Order: sequence, then structure tokens, then C-alpha cells
Amino acid sequence: MTTPDCVSSWDYALRRLEGELSPLLTYHGLAHTRDDVLPAAIRLAALEGVKGEDLNLLLTAVWYHDIGYIENQTAGHETVSIRIASSVLPRFGFSRAQIRIIRGLIEVTQIPQSPATHLQEIMADADLDLLGRDDFWPLSQALRQETAALGRPTTDLEWYSSQLAFLQAHHYFTTSANSLRAAGKQQNVEALIRLLQT
Repeated sequence: MTTPDCVSSWDYALRRLEGELSPLLTYHGLAHTRDDVLPAAIRLAALEGVKGEDLNLLLTAVWYHDIGYIENQTAGHETVSIRIASSVLPRFGFSRAQIRIIRGLIEVTQIPQSPATHLQEIMADADLDLLGRDDFWPLSQALRQETAALGRPTTDLEWYSSQLAFLQAHHYFTTSANSLRAAGKQQNVEALIRLLQT
């Protein structure tokens, strides 16, 4: 296996996310990748015993998983993210086998998630780490604002009902994510139920 220049590949993704994402993306902006999914992936990888090349491939996938939003702000941005990663990463020394793993890690963030490997489970859990956190509420509102800005406004009833259905259908895949976030997610579910009953 080759040793790719991961840091330069991450810097490339960072520059494109900083410079090319639409300001309408109030949820899927740079902060989602850099300040939300990346730390969640690092934390879960440490807890799950992932290091070395696997960790680098995971973190590369995190940096590229939503880069497709620079071209496509509708469903299917993952396909664009995979295309961009596949065309860019060889120049940083990633092998075909490594890129194949990264493609699978990006693809697993598509809803509904269906991870087939341990790394994919970590990636899926990191991408939806927020569901079990206290900042679920402001992030949920950021997503609602983004959805409206992209032409799909919702009423309070529609939004909270869809969020409740999403949380109830979701489950974390790794032991670590379940330990960290399942209880918080259940609290958010109960809060949504109360909100819908008022």
C-alpha cells in the first residue's frame, strides 16, 4: 500500500469547502464537516480502536463526504462527492484500493444508512452524531432553514413530525456511539413528542 499525502488532500477539501459552498447551506456548510463530523469520527475511531491507515482513510472520507454540495444541493450529492474524491485523490498518492474504501465510506452517509464494514459503521455514526447531542435543536433548525432556502419550506408540524420519524427510525451502529449518544437521542425523541402534543 502506498502512503498518501493525507494532510494535503484534507487541505484541498477544506479550501474548496471554504470557497465554493453556497451560503444557503446553513447546515451542510463547512462547520458540519470540520466542527461536527470530523471530531465525532476522531472520537469514535479512538474508542473503537481504529488507527493508522484506516484512521487516515476514515478522516479523508469525512473531509470529502459532503464536498458534492459545491455542485449539487439536492438529493444525490454523495454521488458528486464520490466523483470529486475519485478524481482528486490520486494526485495525493491514494491507491485505487484506498479510494475504493473512501468511496464506500462516503456512500454510507446516504440515507438510509447501510454500513457493511466497521469503518463504515463509524462513518455513519459520526455523520449523525448530532442526533444524540444537546445541540440537536439549533442544528435541526439550521437544517430546516437550509431546506426552506433550497425551495422546500415546511410548517412546524411537518418539520417536527419528520424529525421525530427520522430519529425513531435511526439507530447507531457502533458500541461507542450507542454508549455516547443513544440516551441523548431518546431525550430528543421525547422532547419532539412533547412538542407535537402541545
